[in-house]
Amino acid sequence: MASHLRFGIVGLGLDQFLKQLGLHPNWQFVDVYGMDPELLSMVPRPVCAVLLLFPITEKYEVFRTEEEEKIKSQGQDVTSSVYFMKQTISNACGTIGLIHAIANNKEKMHFESGSALKKFLEESVSMSPEERARYLENYDAIRVTHETSAHEGQTEAPSIDEKVDLHFIALVHVDGHLYELDGRKPFPINHGETSDETLLEVTVKLVGPL
Repeated sequence: MASHLRFGIVGLGLDQFLKQLGLHPNWQFVDVYGMDPELLSMVPRPVCAVLLLFPITEKYEVFRTEEEEKIKSQGQDVTSSVYFMKQTISNACGTIGLIHAIANNKEKMHFESGSALKKFLEESVSMSPEERARYLENYDAIRVTHETSAHEGQTEAPSIDEKVDLHFIALVHVDGHLYELDGRKPFPINHGETSDETLLEVTVKLVGPL
């Protein structure tokens, strides 16, 4: 896995957060320091997901609206294998991004006995994106871990109602295609063909102009 910032869950390393949720550390998050080929070559392979942290700007919001309207008008192919959920909890985009990254690579992951995250994924597998969001709202094992992790971190955590203009999304490879998974959007977005070997490079080409 790869991320743009190591401390994506406010003030706490992503790996530590996942460990607390019962994920065995056979995969780890690493920083992506830039988009040049030389910097990308420093990222250990294979990469099974990319977490992108970026500022929400007026330009991006216009782009997001236009993109959604285009997809609703023209349609898109989305495999039923994609695990996607909506975000209804304030300041939880990092947690949603992590769930998206892990859920769409579950067969590659090793979970500890009694893992709260594994239990959540198993129980929500047949739910709709909206049902998964509501289920997470009341899923104490993950919610409490999120809140505890934030307050144990190295930086002050924002309150649940504080306005935060940075946002996390996950990009994953599922059934030969690159999917953007953003809980603020109504559906996954298919960005075309990719593979486990090309996921990082294809993602960089996609987000480069933003």
